[in-house]
Amino acid sequence: MSTHAQRERLLLADLLEAAGPEAPTLCEGWLTRDLAAHVVVRERRPDASGGMMVPALRNRLERVQSEYVAKPYAELLQLIRTGPPRMSPFGIKQVDEAANTAEFYIHSEDVRRAQADWTPRELDRVFADSLWSRLEKGARMMGRKSPVGLVLRRADGRTAVAHRGIPVVTVTGEPGELMLFLSGRQGTADVELEGDKTAIAQLMEAKLGI
Repeated sequence: MSTHAQRERLLLADLLEAAGPEAPTLCEGWLTRDLAAHVVVRERRPDASGGMMVPALRNRLERVQSEYVAKPYAELLQLIRTGPPRMSPFGIKQVDEAANTAEFYIHSEDVRRAQADWTPRELDRVFADSLWSRLEKGARMMGRKSPVGLVLRRADGRTAVAHRGIPVVTVTGEPGELMLFLSGRQGTADVELEGDKTAIAQLMEAKLGI
Protein backbone atom coordinates (compact mmCIF):
# COMPACT_ATOMS: atom_id res chain seq x y z
CA MET A 1 0.00 0.00 0.00
CA SER A 2 1.44 3.36 -1.02
CA THR A 3 2.13 6.01 1.60
CA HIS A 4 1.17 9.68 1.49
CA ALA A 5 4.77 10.58 0.67
CA GLN A 6 4.87 8.12 -2.23
CA ARG A 7 1.62 9.42 -3.68
CA GLU A 8 2.69 13.05 -3.32
CA ARG A 9 6.05 12.21 -4.92
CA LEU A 10 4.38 10.83 -8.05
CA LEU A 11 1.90 13.70 -8.17
CA LEU A 12 4.74 16.23 -7.97
CA ALA A 13 6.60 14.48 -10.79
CA ASP A 14 3.45 14.45 -12.93
CA LEU A 15 2.81 18.14 -12.28
CA LEU A 16 6.40 19.03 -13.15
CA GLU A 17 6.19 17.00 -16.34
CA ALA A 18 2.90 18.59 -17.39
CA ALA A 19 4.18 22.11 -16.69
CA GLY A 20 7.45 21.64 -18.57
CA PRO A 21 10.94 22.82 -17.50
CA GLU A 22 10.43 26.59 -17.90
CA ALA A 23 7.17 27.12 -16.01
CA PRO A 24 6.94 29.47 -13.03
CA THR A 25 6.64 28.24 -9.44
CA LEU A 26 5.84 29.88 -6.12
CA CYS A 27 9.48 29.47 -5.09
CA GLU A 28 10.99 32.91 -5.66
CA GLY A 29 13.45 32.88 -8.57
CA TRP A 30 12.82 29.23 -9.44
CA LEU A 31 11.33 27.75 -12.56
CA THR A 32 10.10 24.16 -12.57
CA ARG A 33 13.55 22.98 -13.67
CA ASP A 34 15.09 24.57 -10.56
CA LEU A 35 12.47 23.03 -8.30
CA ALA A 36 13.00 19.57 -9.80
CA ALA A 37 16.75 19.90 -9.27
CA HIS A 38 16.19 20.94 -5.65
CA VAL A 39 14.09 17.84 -4.94
CA VAL A 40 16.74 15.55 -6.42
CA VAL A 41 19.67 17.23 -4.65
CA ARG A 42 17.85 17.12 -1.31
CA GLU A 43 17.45 13.34 -1.59
CA ARG A 44 20.56 12.29 -3.44
CA ARG A 45 23.34 14.69 -2.43
CA PRO A 46 23.59 14.84 1.38
CA ASP A 47 27.10 16.27 0.95
CA ALA A 48 25.48 19.40 -0.46
CA SER A 49 21.90 19.46 0.83
CA GLY A 50 23.11 20.45 4.29
CA GLY A 51 23.51 23.92 2.81
CA MET A 52 19.74 24.32 3.04
CA MET A 53 20.21 24.65 6.79
CA VAL A 54 23.92 25.42 7.34
CA PRO A 55 25.17 28.75 5.89
CA ALA A 56 28.77 27.50 5.69
CA LEU A 57 27.68 24.84 3.18
CA ARG A 58 25.56 27.15 1.04
CA ASN A 59 28.18 27.75 -1.67
CA ARG A 60 28.61 24.02 -2.19
CA LEU A 61 24.84 23.57 -2.36
CA GLU A 62 24.56 26.27 -5.01
CA ARG A 63 27.28 24.64 -7.12
CA VAL A 64 25.68 21.20 -6.92
CA GLN A 65 22.21 22.65 -7.53
CA SER A 66 23.53 24.33 -10.71
CA GLU A 67 24.97 21.01 -11.89
CA TYR A 68 21.60 19.33 -11.53
CA VAL A 69 19.70 22.20 -13.12
CA ALA A 70 21.85 21.61 -16.21
CA LYS A 71 20.80 17.96 -16.46
CA PRO A 72 18.08 16.90 -18.93
CA TYR A 73 14.67 17.65 -17.43
CA ALA A 74 13.39 14.16 -18.17
CA GLU A 75 16.30 12.72 -16.17
CA LEU A 76 15.41 14.85 -13.15
CA LEU A 77 11.80 13.72 -13.30
CA GLN A 78 12.85 10.09 -13.50
CA LEU A 79 15.09 10.54 -10.46
CA ILE A 80 12.17 12.03 -8.53
CA ARG A 81 9.88 9.17 -9.49
CA THR A 82 12.53 6.56 -8.71
CA GLY A 83 13.08 7.96 -5.26
CA PRO A 84 16.17 8.13 -3.09
CA PRO A 85 19.19 5.87 -3.63
CA ARG A 86 19.32 2.57 -1.81
CA MET A 87 21.47 3.64 1.13
CA SER A 88 19.72 6.97 1.72
CA PRO A 89 17.81 7.49 5.00
CA PHE A 90 14.95 8.68 2.79
CA GLY A 91 14.71 5.11 1.55
CA ILE A 92 13.36 4.04 4.94
CA LYS A 93 9.56 4.13 4.76
CA GLN A 94 9.07 5.85 8.10
CA VAL A 95 11.71 8.51 7.35
CA ASP A 96 10.30 9.09 3.88
CA GLU A 97 6.80 9.55 5.29
CA ALA A 98 7.98 11.92 8.03
CA ALA A 99 10.34 14.01 5.90
CA ASN A 100 8.62 14.06 2.52
CA THR A 101 4.85 14.07 2.96
CA ALA A 102 4.62 17.81 3.63
CA GLU A 103 7.66 18.60 1.45
CA PHE A 104 6.12 17.06 -1.66
CA TYR A 105 2.66 18.45 -0.93
CA ILE A 106 4.05 21.98 -0.62
CA HIS A 107 6.11 21.71 -3.79
CA SER A 108 3.17 20.25 -5.71
CA GLU A 109 1.21 23.35 -4.75
CA ASP A 110 4.22 25.50 -5.70
CA VAL A 111 3.77 24.19 -9.23
CA ARG A 112 -0.05 24.15 -9.32
CA ARG A 113 -0.68 27.57 -7.83
CA ALA A 114 1.84 29.36 -10.01
CA GLN A 115 -0.34 28.57 -13.03
CA ALA A 116 -3.05 31.03 -14.01
CA ASP A 117 -5.76 28.37 -14.29
CA TRP A 118 -5.13 26.50 -11.03
CA THR A 119 -8.08 25.20 -9.05
CA PRO A 120 -8.32 24.23 -5.36
CA ARG A 121 -7.41 20.67 -4.51
CA GLU A 122 -9.67 18.88 -2.05
CA LEU A 123 -7.68 16.70 0.34
CA ASP A 124 -9.13 13.55 1.84
CA ARG A 125 -9.57 13.58 5.61
CA VAL A 126 -6.84 11.04 6.33
CA PHE A 127 -4.26 13.05 4.38
CA ALA A 128 -5.46 16.31 5.94
CA ASP A 129 -5.05 14.79 9.39
CA SER A 130 -1.54 13.64 8.45
CA LEU A 131 -0.59 17.20 7.47
CA TRP A 132 -2.11 18.53 10.69
CA SER A 133 -0.06 16.08 12.72
CA ARG A 134 3.09 17.42 11.06
CA LEU A 135 1.98 20.98 11.71
CA GLU A 136 1.51 20.24 15.40
CA LYS A 137 5.03 18.82 15.61
CA GLY A 138 6.78 21.41 13.45
CA ALA A 139 4.79 24.58 14.08
CA ARG A 140 7.30 26.13 16.51
CA MET A 141 10.20 25.58 14.12
CA MET A 142 8.33 26.88 11.09
CA GLY A 143 6.88 29.85 12.92
CA ARG A 144 9.99 30.87 14.85
CA LYS A 145 10.56 33.97 12.68
CA SER A 146 7.05 35.31 13.10
CA PRO A 147 7.14 38.92 14.33
CA VAL A 148 3.89 38.38 16.25
CA GLY A 149 2.15 35.65 18.23
CA LEU A 150 0.82 33.06 15.83
CA VAL A 151 -1.90 30.47 16.41
CA LEU A 152 -3.08 27.98 13.79
CA ARG A 153 -6.70 26.84 13.98
CA ARG A 154 -8.48 24.15 12.02
CA ALA A 155 -12.10 24.65 11.02
CA ASP A 156 -13.08 22.10 13.70
CA GLY A 157 -11.51 24.26 16.41
CA ARG A 158 -8.26 22.37 17.06
CA THR A 159 -5.30 24.71 17.49
CA ALA A 160 -1.52 24.71 17.44
CA VAL A 161 0.74 27.51 18.68
CA ALA A 162 3.39 28.39 16.10
CA HIS A 163 4.88 31.37 17.95
CA ARG A 164 4.31 32.91 21.36
CA GLY A 165 4.05 36.66 21.51
CA ILE A 166 1.79 39.70 21.64
CA PRO A 167 -0.21 40.75 19.71
CA VAL A 168 -1.58 37.41 18.52
CA VAL A 169 -2.83 36.58 15.04
CA THR A 170 -5.01 33.50 14.62
CA VAL A 171 -4.91 31.84 11.21
CA THR A 172 -7.88 29.56 10.44
CA GLY A 173 -8.14 27.10 7.57
CA GLU A 174 -7.83 23.52 6.43
CA PRO A 175 -4.58 21.71 7.30
CA GLY A 176 -3.20 21.89 3.77
CA GLU A 177 -3.78 25.65 3.60
CA LEU A 178 -2.28 26.16 7.06
CA MET A 179 0.76 24.13 5.97
CA LEU A 180 1.24 26.40 2.97
CA PHE A 181 0.82 29.53 5.09
CA LEU A 182 3.35 28.40 7.69
CA SER A 183 5.84 27.34 5.01
CA GLY A 184 6.01 30.90 3.72
CA ARG A 185 3.27 30.84 1.08
CA GLN A 186 1.06 33.31 2.94
CA GLY A 187 -0.16 35.04 -0.19
CA THR A 188 -1.62 31.94 -1.80
CA ALA A 189 -3.02 30.09 1.22
CA ASP A 190 -6.81 30.06 1.57
CA VAL A 191 -7.10 31.08 5.23
CA GLU A 192 -8.79 33.63 7.46
CA LEU A 193 -6.74 35.88 9.72
CA GLU A 194 -7.96 37.40 12.97
CA GLY A 195 -6.07 39.99 14.95
CA ASP A 196 -4.65 43.49 14.90
CA LYS A 197 -4.38 44.85 11.35
CA THR A 198 -0.78 45.94 11.79
CA ALA A 199 0.16 42.54 13.21
CA ILE A 200 -1.54 40.79 10.30
CA ALA A 201 0.35 42.96 7.81
CA GLN A 202 3.64 42.12 9.54
CA LEU A 203 2.82 38.40 9.50
CA MET A 204 1.98 38.44 5.81
CA GLU A 205 5.45 39.83 5.06
CA ALA A 206 7.34 37.52 7.45
CA LYS A 207 9.80 34.85 6.27
CA LEU A 208 8.06 31.81 7.69
CA GLY A 209 9.12 28.21 7.19
CA ILE A 210 12.24 26.18 7.82
